[in-house]
Amino acid sequence: MCESCTAPVSDPRACEQPSSPWPRRMLFGTGLGAAVALTGVGGNATAHAASAMNAAWCNPALGYFPSGGHYGAPRGGSTHAGQDITNSTGTAVYAAAAGTVIRRAWGGGFPGRTGEAIVISHGNNVYTYYGHLSAYRVSLNAKVSAGQRIGDMGATGNVTGPHLHFETHTGRLNGITDPVPFMRNRGVDLGGGWSSIDPEARGATVTVIQHLMTQRGTSLVADGYYGPTSVNAVKAFQRSKGLVADGQVGPKTWPHLVYTLKSGVRDGSHVRALQTAMNKRSAGLAVDGNFGPVMNTAVRDYQRLNRLVVDGEAGAITWRALVG
Repeated sequence: MCESCTAPVSDPRACEQPSSPWPRRMLFGTGLGAAVALTGVGGNATAHAASAMNAAWCNPALGYFPSGGHYGAPRGGSTHAGQDITNSTGTAVYAAAAGTVIRRAWGGGFPGRTGEAIVISHGNNVYTYYGHLSAYRVSLNAKVSAGQRIGDMGATGNVTGPHLHFETHTGRLNGITDPVPFMRNRGVDLGGGWSSIDPEARGATVTVIQHLMTQRGTSLVADGYYGPTSVNAVKAFQRSKGLVADGQVGPKTWPHLVYTLKSGVRDGSHVRALQTAMNKRSAGLAVDGNFGPVMNTAVRDYQRLNRLVVDGEAGAITWRALVG
């Protein structure tokens, strides 16, 4: 974990401890992803419409939370400024949301930070920080999309081992806030669980849902808009599975939607869903519904880069990583 990566004590938010510490669970445990989002569950369409779970955000890296690597942990006379996510050097790091790379430098240009780092501006005075990288995959001033690969996890700087040091800043640059609830409120489980997507969401993950629903027998236009037609279809699907029909595609619904896929499947909307999810993670695949040799290589590459079992089979664990 980070030996430095501190927040200024003068910032009162830097000294706040989470009211209920996030569990330090291993990514590959069977119980992963069981946490339910705090907002949107069981709510009506009006409540959902204002939800921040709008598919604009995604998980920046896969790994586990190391002991003492949480936001607010003591660091000498200061506190830890983000959440550490531990995995091996070379694990892929992705942009948590669309934005512009405004810093690509040692420590991200911040005092108290060490290691190669990237800072992304997401607009409206919201920023994310990615520290201790072993390699950069984007240039300074690059425009990036949510889920785009931007770097590789590493151990540069003052650390005890390879990990991603991830920060969220709101209101201003260096206005740090606890990234775990920040991301949770946007439908992302930094521990590696399933995403939560509410009505009125837009983007590639919504297109994934629409393709999967089409494969499940309800033909939807794959336009990336989770509007009333798609929401009503999902509610009917949830009722058919004995789930709460709230229209939120979250940890309870995703496992019923996805398919286990491997090489040889042809002309399937479920494969189009997988290809769309892979492309959000920088795969660059043709969305043709065919799981051929190129697709098989891409799935294996994704699994290898994210330290999953490399078998070319897209099962629940691979799906969860892709849409998380």
